[in-house]
Amino acid sequence: MTPYPRDLVGYGGKPPDPKWPDGARLALNFVLNIEEGSEYSIPDGDGFSEASLTESPVSSVPHGERDLAAESMFEYGSRVGFWRVLELFTERKLPATAFACALALERNPPMVTALRDAALDLCCHGWRWIEHYRLSEEDERNHIRMAVKSIEQMFGAAPLGWYCRTGPSVNTRRLLIEHGGFLYDSDAYNDELPYWVTVANKGHLVVPYSLTSNDSKFARGVFATSDDYFAFLKDTLDVLYAEGTRQPKMMSVGLHMRLVGHPGRAAGLARFLDYVADFPELWVCRRIDIARHWIVTHPYEL
Repeated sequence: MTPYPRDLVGYGGKPPDPKWPDGARLALNFVLNIEEGSEYSIPDGDGFSEASLTESPVSSVPHGERDLAAESMFEYGSRVGFWRVLELFTERKLPATAFACALALERNPPMVTALRDAALDLCCHGWRWIEHYRLSEEDERNHIRMAVKSIEQMFGAAPLGWYCRTGPSVNTRRLLIEHGGFLYDSDAYNDELPYWVTVANKGHLVVPYSLTSNDSKFARGVFATSDDYFAFLKDTLDVLYAEGTRQPKMMSVGLHMRLVGHPGRAAGLARFLDYVADFPELWVCRRIDIARHWIVTHPYEL
């Protein structure tokens, strides 16, 4: 009988104690998604313009024609939103992670310099902001190779983490291991703690991400105001922090520069960043910090 290809059990209700540094009840990681300039576009030969996760998620421009409005909304993220969001973190001296598409960075040298100066850790978000499950195995292999080479040239080091747009293909994890050099991927939404998987007889760490505590809900009409956003993040943190007295977990907060970078939304993010400062047993950290901690504290066992 062919083994079922999904794990519906996980830790089976008995997750391990992550033993976060200094006895923290919760590990909190903020993720800046940097995608603008790497999305589907007619200038890049894709045959249509990407409009998702913008102020107008359903484009009125016929499919196959260049949507200059959508392009402009993406450009807001790289021209304005990124700088506003980065400043919120730098002025509070809070760490964060960048899920960055290599081509987006290539097209924005000032952003590369700012990321270097801010010491954010870089998790590769692909060569471009496209769905890897639409790629052939060979094309996906090439995209991984191009992305890693590009980031290595810009930052002097290869990325240690990986995250596809929306979700991976059935080949992604195996191709990451084949390429080598990655400590983890975040292509899963199924847990509140990291976990190991065995791929090609090797241990591979998964640090799950979240589309729940994620500003993408602004584009989907779930969040209307900064108060909606702040309240949802606050409630999520409050519950996890309270549970942390008996079972510490992790929380991921996903940010998109063309969404939360607008003033009326950034206000909610700023309130949340100030709110977390009042929690003494909270570890605000980078994603690579979580991965390295897990590798040492809970090493892979076959």
